[in-house]
Amino acid sequence: MSEIVPPEVRPKPVVPAKPSHVAPHSSGPFVPSPQGTGGEGRGSALLGYIGIDTIIEQMRKKTMKTGFDFNIMVVGQSGLGKSTLVNTLFKSQVSRRTTSWSRDEKIPKTVEIKSVSHVIEEGGVKMKLTVVDTPGFGDQINNENCWEPISKYINEQYEKFLKEEVNIARKKRIPDTRVHCCLYFISPTGHSLRQLDIEFMKHLSRVVNIIPVIAKSDTLTLDEKTEFKQRVRKELEACGIECYPQKEFDEDMEDKSDNDKIREAMPFAVVGSDKEYQVNGKRVLGRKTAWGVVEVENPNHCEFSLLRDFMIRSHLQDLKEVTHNIHYETYRAKRLNDNGGLSFQTGATV
Repeated sequence: MSEIVPPEVRPKPVVPAKPSHVAPHSSGPFVPSPQGTGGEGRGSALLGYIGIDTIIEQMRKKTMKTGFDFNIMVVGQSGLGKSTLVNTLFKSQVSRRTTSWSRDEKIPKTVEIKSVSHVIEEGGVKMKLTVVDTPGFGDQINNENCWEPISKYINEQYEKFLKEEVNIARKKRIPDTRVHCCLYFISPTGHSLRQLDIEFMKHLSRVVNIIPVIAKSDTLTLDEKTEFKQRVRKELEACGIECYPQKEFDEDMEDKSDNDKIREAMPFAVVGSDKEYQVNGKRVLGRKTAWGVVEVENPNHCEFSLLRDFMIRSHLQDLKEVTHNIHYETYRAKRLNDNGGLSFQTGATV
């Protein structure tokens, strides 16, 4: 019999280490998951460091250079603390204070739209924040169709963005003035929504992300607040009004689980204040009453911290994406289908 020769055992190639100047993003070599049966995505391990995991860092650097835009609209009757709440959200004087009308001044006949922009920076991240205020909303004796100037303003921003987008030589970075979020302030009556509240949200929820909040919730007892929130949710559901985040935009089960908790908490019962008080040896933002200090950022006192975490820390980017991919795309498709008289213009690329 012939002698059996064992196969030659070759040593495995040494996987080169990740360069020391590259920030670690994973614990080992990248193994692509198999996709299909063809020549693509066979799932073999890479034999060396390529640098795919630096893409996130590259994106972060480019985004840090360009910065962010975020445009927030506040709507509600005068005296509900709209400007104060926005200033509290961003811990800065980002919203101009609206003064009450004096006896000599006339109340405006229509809703006025006023916007103010600031660049705020935190941890090296710059954001151009624009606050759009709507003084005069709901302050008239006859408030019929008082939401129309607001609807017109929102659509004008879509139109402005669309015209920049369809230019033959468009700007490298189109200025974004579209309203990404609308905070709708509900008066803390403790009874039910006004017909004006229902009509506004019914008309505007189709074109902008609406987040309802109960203003000055410290004027309600705990039982009154709970009952009022439940009543508002039932009325919104009965009228077919879906506020942000809408159920049909949940991308997966994790999103649905997180968003269901937010939907159950709406409308957020909030308190805003830009004044500090000493409480248990700490300086806190709050409203001083005869029986103590209502702490704005204390979840046992109000839901301000829940609103801030939801709107800024977890869903800010999603608010922008829903605005662009849903509301703006709906407007854009309608305008292009109607051929809306869009004129293509030439110009220098900026």
